Amino acid sequence: MPDPAKAAHYIQQLDDARCEENWDAVPELVRKVRKHAPVRACLTLTAENESLISKSSLNAASDQPSTANAIAGLEASAELPKLLTAIENEQTCHEERFQAKVCVGWVHWVLKEYSLALTRLPKNFDEEYPSAEDFENLSEWTKVCALKAAYLRANCLARDGKREGALKAFESALPSLSGVWAAHNPRQQLRYWAELFLTEYCMLAGQAIRDKDKPLSDPDCLASFRTWSRYWANNKGAPLPGGYGFRGSVPRRQVWSEYYHVLSEILQRDLAYPTGHAPVNNESSARNQLRVELKKVETIYQGLLYTETKFPRADEQRAEVEEFVNRVMKNWSILNGRGWKEQDLGAGGRESLSHGVLDTLYGAATKTYHSTAVLRHLFTVHLALAEFDLAFMSFDSYLALLEKGRARVRKTGHPEPALDDDATMIETISSCIAALCRYGGRQAAEKARGLVAELEELTSEHGQPDSTPEDGPALQRIVPPKTLALAWQSMGLAHAQWARMTYDSEARSSIQEKAISCLRKSVSPEYGGIVDVRSVFALGVLLAEQRKLAVAIELVKTALLADKPVEKNQELHNGPYWRERSLIPLWHLLALLLSARQEYVMAARACEGAIEQFKDPQVLFGTKHLNGTYRSDHLNEVGAEKVVGDGLVDEMDDYEKENILEIKMTQLAILEIVEGPAVAVNASTELLTLFPRLFGDVEAKLEMGTKAEPPKTAATLRSLRGSVFGSRSEKTAPPRQSVLGTGEKMATITSRPTTTQTQHSIATTAPTVQVAGQNGDPRSSGRSVRSASVKGRSESTKRNSLRKRSSGSRSRAVSSGGDSYSQTAIDGEKNFAPFDAVQLPQYFKSETSGLASLKHSETKTSNGSAESKPADSSGVTVADVDSLTRLLPHVQFSQEHSKRRRRAVLVGVWLAIAGFYRRAGLLDDSQKACTEALKIVQGLEVDIANDASGSLSVRQASWGDKKSIEELLADVWAEARNLSVARERPYQARSDFEAALTHFADHPAAVVGLSNILMDIYNETLLPPPAVPGLGMVAVAKGDAEHTTLPGKGQGKQGDELPSQPLGLVKTKVVTTEPPKPFYESPKSPSYTELPPPHQAKSLPLLDRLAARDRAYMLLSGLTKLGSGWNHSEAWFALARAYEESDQADKAKDALWWCVELEDAMGARDWGCVGVGGYVL
Repeated sequence: MPDPAKAAHYIQQLDDARCEENWDAVPELVRKVRKHAPVRACLTLTAENESLISKSSLNAASDQPSTANAIAGLEASAELPKLLTAIENEQTCHEERFQAKVCVGWVHWVLKEYSLALTRLPKNFDEEYPSAEDFENLSEWTKVCALKAAYLRANCLARDGKREGALKAFESALPSLSGVWAAHNPRQQLRYWAELFLTEYCMLAGQAIRDKDKPLSDPDCLASFRTWSRYWANNKGAPLPGGYGFRGSVPRRQVWSEYYHVLSEILQRDLAYPTGHAPVNNESSARNQLRVELKKVETIYQGLLYTETKFPRADEQRAEVEEFVNRVMKNWSILNGRGWKEQDLGAGGRESLSHGVLDTLYGAATKTYHSTAVLRHLFTVHLALAEFDLAFMSFDSYLALLEKGRARVRKTGHPEPALDDDATMIETISSCIAALCRYGGRQAAEKARGLVAELEELTSEHGQPDSTPEDGPALQRIVPPKTLALAWQSMGLAHAQWARMTYDSEARSSIQEKAISCLRKSVSPEYGGIVDVRSVFALGVLLAEQRKLAVAIELVKTALLADKPVEKNQELHNGPYWRERSLIPLWHLLALLLSARQEYVMAARACEGAIEQFKDPQVLFGTKHLNGTYRSDHLNEVGAEKVVGDGLVDEMDDYEKENILEIKMTQLAILEIVEGPAVAVNASTELLTLFPRLFGDVEAKLEMGTKAEPPKTAATLRSLRGSVFGSRSEKTAPPRQSVLGTGEKMATITSRPTTTQTQHSIATTAPTVQVAGQNGDPRSSGRSVRSASVKGRSESTKRNSLRKRSSGSRSRAVSSGGDSYSQTAIDGEKNFAPFDAVQLPQYFKSETSGLASLKHSETKTSNGSAESKPADSSGVTVADVDSLTRLLPHVQFSQEHSKRRRRAVLVGVWLAIAGFYRRAGLLDDSQKACTEALKIVQGLEVDIANDASGSLSVRQASWGDKKSIEELLADVWAEARNLSVARERPYQARSDFEAALTHFADHPAAVVGLSNILMDIYNETLLPPPAVPGLGMVAVAKGDAEHTTLPGKGQGKQGDELPSQPLGLVKTKVVTTEPPKPFYESPKSPSYTELPPPHQAKSLPLLDRLAARDRAYMLLSGLTKLGSGWNHSEAWFALARAYEESDQADKAKDALWWCVELEDAMGARDWGCVGVGGYVL
C-alpha cells in the first residue's frame, strides 16, 4: 500500500538519478514511485520517456547517433497521448507539469518535428507559472529542464532561420544558469545542458556578429561569451579539458575562438568597451580592461589550440594555427602602435606585450611546417623589440623558404596555400629594406641593395598594375597598385642609401639617378595616383643633393598642401596628429631648400610652420612648464611630482623628438646667417631648454652659468604676417630678409652682459652642464689641447661660403637678389622672450599658420619674380598625396640604448652651442661648451667599456645609432680645432686634427682643416717653431703649448708674430732661393743633401713640405670620393688648392667650378640633418 514517507524518498532518489545521468536506475525508481505515490503519474511518465531517449542516445553507435535518437523518439512518441493526458490532469505540482511539457517538446525535437516542438516547449518557468515560488528554490532537475527547454526552443528557431528570435530565447533564459553558479559541484545533467546551452548561444552570437546582424556597439554583445567564461572558471578544480564537452556540443576551442574573434574586432575597430555582464572595475581604464580580457581569452584559446594540434606532415597545413597567429599580430600591431599609451598596456608596457607575442609565435612554429607567415611575423616582432640580428635572421629564413616554394610551384603548377602571395612578399621585403636603411650602416645598406634584385624580379613579372603573369593563378599573384608603388619606393630608398655608403665614386651619380627614377615611378599616376609621404621626402632630399632646388621645392610644397581627412584607423596605428607629425621632416626640408636659395625669411617661416600645424603649442609640448631650468632645485622637484607630461612629445619616439630639435638648430642657423652670430648666441639657450623637455633627464643637469634672469632677446625667429612664399599682394614687393629691426637688434646687443673674457664683444655667460662623476677639465682625459696660430678657409664649414657676406657688417641685410634693404621692424612686431608671462612654450612663435598661407603661395626666383613650374617637376598633385603607410612597427629600444642615443644628441647640441659662441668671438665660453661635450662622450666611452654583453664597440655604431663613439670624439676634436683656429694657434689645431683623425679617419671637417694646415706648411705660410728657443721668442700665454715662431723670409726681424689672415685663403708671399717642385717631379735640390743644423733652420726641408702637400692631396682625394664628402664644398675647395699648388691648373679649375656649383645650392645646414633616419621616415 502507498507510503508517503517512502514515496518522498523515492521521488528524491529519482531526481538524483536523473541529475546524475544514472538512467539504468530510473525504471526501478519509477516502479517504486508508482507503488507508493500512484497520483504522481505525470512525474513517472516524464521520467520514463526521458530515460528512454537518453539511454538510446548513449547506447547508440557513434556513427549513427541520429538514427538511434529517431528510434528512441518513435518509442517515446507512443507514450505521448498518456503524457499529454497527465499534463492536463496535473494541477497541483507546477514543477512536474513543467518537466512533462519539456519532455513532450524534446520528443518532437528528436523526431525532427521542430515546429511542433516549438509549439509544445514551454517558456521560462517564471513566465509559465508567475504565481509559483522563486526560481532559486526549485529543484535541480527543474532547473535542468528549464535549460533544456531554452536550448531546444532556440535551436528550433535557428533551424527555421529565425536567428534573432533564437538569440532572444537564449538571453531570456540566462537566469536559468543560476543553478550552475550556486552549485558547489554541478552534477552531470546540469553541466551537460548548461554547456549545450552556452556553446549554442556563443556560436549563434558569433555568427550574428560576423554577419553584422548584431552590432558590437551593443553593451551586451559579449553577454554569451562572458557567461561561457564564467562557466569555464566555475570549475573548482583544474581548467576544463578541450575537445567536445558533451554529446552534440561544438568544440570548446571553437567557442574560445569566436570569443577571441569578437574581442579582436572591438579592438581593431576601436569601439567602446562593452560593459554588459562584465565584472565591475573602476580602478583601471576601459582600454586596460579590454586588454586584460583579450589576453585572458588569448591564453586559454592558445593553450587549447596548441595542445590539440599535432605537428603536421610536410603535405599538411595548419590553417587554424596560422589564422590565430594572424589575428594575434593584428591585435599586436594596434596595441604596439602609437594610438595606445604605455599605461594602457599594464606592467611591462610594449616590451612585455611583444615578448608575449614572441612566445606565441615560437609556439606556433612547433605546430606548423615551414610556415612563411610565422617567420614573417617573427621578423616584425623582433624588429619592434630592436633585436635586429634575430629579426634579419628570421627574414633570411622567410625569403629562402619563399623562393624555394615559388620555384616548386613554377615547376609543378600546383599551388601551395601556405606560401605568401606576391603582395605580402613585396610588403615584407619593403619593410626589411626600410629597417636596414633607417637603423643600419654600410653593411645594412649593402644588404638592402641586394634585396632590390628580388623586388625588381617581382615588379618585372607583373609589369603594369593589376596585371597577372601566366603562372599567376598558381601563385595568387594579383598585386594592387599601391603595393607596386611601395616596391618602387623601397628600391629607390635602397639605391639612395647605397649611394651614400658606396666607395665607388664613379658609380655614385648613376646610383642616385636610379634612386630618383625609382622614387619618381612610385609617385607616378599609373599606380593610382596615391603618393606616400615617405616617397616625397626621400625624393625631395635626393633632388636637393642633386641641386635641383626648384623641383624639390615644388614636390615638397605639393605634399604639404595635401589635405586628407583624418582616418580613425590611421590614428589608431600612428597615434594622434599622425599626419602633422609625419610632415615635420618635410617642413624642415622645405626650410633648407629655401635657405639654399637665400630666401632666409621664408625658410624661417617654414621652420615655424612645422610647429604651427599643431595649432596650439600646448598640443605639442603640453602644459608642463618649460622654464624649469631657471627655477630652484626644490621647486623643480615639487613641480615634477605634480606635473605629468601630457604633450605629444611625451608620446613621440626619440627620432621624432630629434627632428624637432634639428628644426630648432636650423632655425638658429638661419638666424645667425641673417642677423649675425651674436644674436644666435643669445637665442642658443633655447636648445638647453628644449632638450630636457624632449628627452628628459639623461644624467646631465642643464643650467645657466648665471643666476640672473635670461635676457629678453629674440630667442626664436619671429613670425611674419603673410605667406611663406608671399601673398599675391606681395609679389611685386621686395622680399624682406631681416628678421629683426635695427633698433631691436641694438637693444639685443646692449642687453647682453659682458664677461671677464672680453669687454669689446657681445658677450654672455656661457651655459654649462654638470655631469655627475665627470671631470670638467678636458686635459684630464689624456687628450691635451695644444696652442697654435692658424685659420682655415672659414671659421665654419657652413657659415662662410663663396657667396658669403661681410661678417663684420651686421647692419646690411642679406637679400636673395643681391640688393640691400634697410632693416626695419616687420609688421610692427616686437622681440619676445623665450617664455611669455603665462609660462607657455614659445619655441616657435607665429601669428599666421605656415600651412594656411602656403596654399596661396608661389615659388619665386632670386629676383622676386614668380617662377613657373619646371619642366621636370614631380607631377604630383595636391589631392594625390596619401598618408604615411605602416611600413615599420613601433620599435622599442632598450633603456640603455635610448640613454646612449640621447646623450649623443646632447653632444651635438653642445657642439652647436660651441660653434655659436666661437663665431661670436666668445672663445672661452666656446671652450666650456666643448668641454661639456667631451665629458659626455667620455661617459659614453666608459659605458660601452663596462657593457657586459660585449656586443657594443666604440669604433662601430650600433643599430639605431647615427654615429659611433669614435665619430663623436672626432666631432669634439674638430670643434676644438675650430677654436684653435680662432685663437690663431695652428700647431694646437693640427694636434686636434690629428686627434680627430685618429678616432675617425674620414671626418670631413678634420680632413679639410688638417689639409689646409699641411698646405700652409708646404708653401711656408706657416713656419716651423725653432728647435732651440731664441732670445727674441714671443712669450706665450700660460697654459698654452710653448711654440715659438721664426720670421719668414722677407717678413721682418725675428720675434714678429705670425700672419693674422685666414690661412688657406690668402697666401703670404715668401721669397725662397729654391722654388718647390711638383709632387710628380724628382727634385734634386741641395736641401736633400745639405740640411742646415736644426738651430739654424729658417724653414722646413723641401722633402718635408712635399710630403705635407702630398698627404693633404691624399686625404682630400679620398674624402671627396666618399658619400660623406662628394658634395662637401670645403673639401673640394681645399682639393682645388692642392691641385693649384702642384701646378695642375685644369684640375683646379674643374674642382673650383664644382665647388661653386655646390655652394650655390647649399642650405643653411647639411642635407643630412633633415632625415634623422636617413632617407626613411
